[in-house]
Amino acid sequence: MDSKTLDARLKQYNDITKENDELYREAAKKFGLSVCEFWILYFLRVEYAKPMQSEICSSFYLPKQSIHSALKKLEADGYIMQTAGGNKRSKRILLTKQGEILCGKTVDHIVKAEKEALGSLSEKEQEIFMDLFEKYTGQFKKNMQTIPAQADNMNRQEVAEKGGNIT
Repeated sequence: MDSKTLDARLKQYNDITKENDELYREAAKKFGLSVCEFWILYFLRVEYAKPMQSEICSSFYLPKQSIHSALKKLEADGYIMQTAGGNKRSKRILLTKQGEILCGKTVDHIVKAEKEALGSLSEKEQEIFMDLFEKYTGQFKKNMQTIPAQADNMNRQEVAEKGGNIT
């Protein structure tokens, strides 16, 4: 495939993923939740478990401090409670009754919409979609791991000092 076609496909992919991300951001905003609060509630609702705080942190691609702050706010508002885990530093996160009600009015609608969207695809289309997305993500992850080895180790400061000229 030629470079021009790949550029167009990459733009199409980026546009789709940005639109998808925006759908979640808009939902969080509509529900009066921060993005972190939204994803924490979502995670607690769809994982069907009582996760440790560390599991929540490792499941999101968001700053740990943002997650910690969102957890504290959700706890202060009475939507979650943190209980002792296996050691002093680990805490298990649970929805309170108020949290269950909040999820019913917020993230449950999103999960339903996602399931309906996925259900609009045939079983074969679902398999193909998931297989291709996993394949793309795996290859992208592999490619990303090679970047530091290929980079010239030039940081922003060095670029600035050279007036933006990389030679």
